[in-house]
Amino acid sequence: MKFERYSFKKKSPQDMITQSNELMREMLNRRSIRDFSSEEIPEMVIKNVLKTAMTAPSGANKQPWKFVVVKDENIKKKIRIAAEKEEKKFYEHRATEEWLKDLNKFGTDWNKPFLENAPALIIVFRQSYDNIGGGKRKNYYVNESVGIACGFLLMALQNAGLVSLTHTPSPMGFLERILKRPKNEKAYLLIPVGFPAENAEVPLLNKKAYNRSVEVF
Repeated sequence: MKFERYSFKKKSPQDMITQSNELMREMLNRRSIRDFSSEEIPEMVIKNVLKTAMTAPSGANKQPWKFVVVKDENIKKKIRIAAEKEEKKFYEHRATEEWLKDLNKFGTDWNKPFLENAPALIIVFRQSYDNIGGGKRKNYYVNESVGIACGFLLMALQNAGLVSLTHTPSPMGFLERILKRPKNEKAYLLIPVGFPAENAEVPLLNKKAYNRSVEVF
């Protein structure tokens, strides 16, 4: 592998404080949205946020992810039907009483209209191995790598002026079937993306205080 000199432009302490504060405030405004408008997302915006996600570090630089963007109405409907089938089983049979109690305050249930209403769905798949030359090449720290990439993606979406929701129906095998994914790809996260509807509401939440989440030695 060849190496190149790293180009680093040092910022002043004041610029560092200002820019980190601006990003923090932007991310404090991020909320999980379930009511989307039908307004279309500019194609270049989707491309840019995905390119940002692809800059995430990964084990041995394997980049074990695939981002699938779904805007087709028929495919979104199929995804909603399959997801609601699994979610109904979850709410009626799989979830514990404690889990349902925690979810109840958010007003969620098995009905997932946002899977059709959002102008785009981004489905993130993890690749446990690569198919190269007819053989399998193992990928490393797959869940960690894909999780970091998803974090980059959520931040890029917010920074671009979009809203999103992290949705994890379980199991998610229907996404692999509907989207005809190869055997080395497994669904990791489903992210509806777009703009909030005019009547969109979010629950009043409190984030943990800094000193409850951070320790400095």
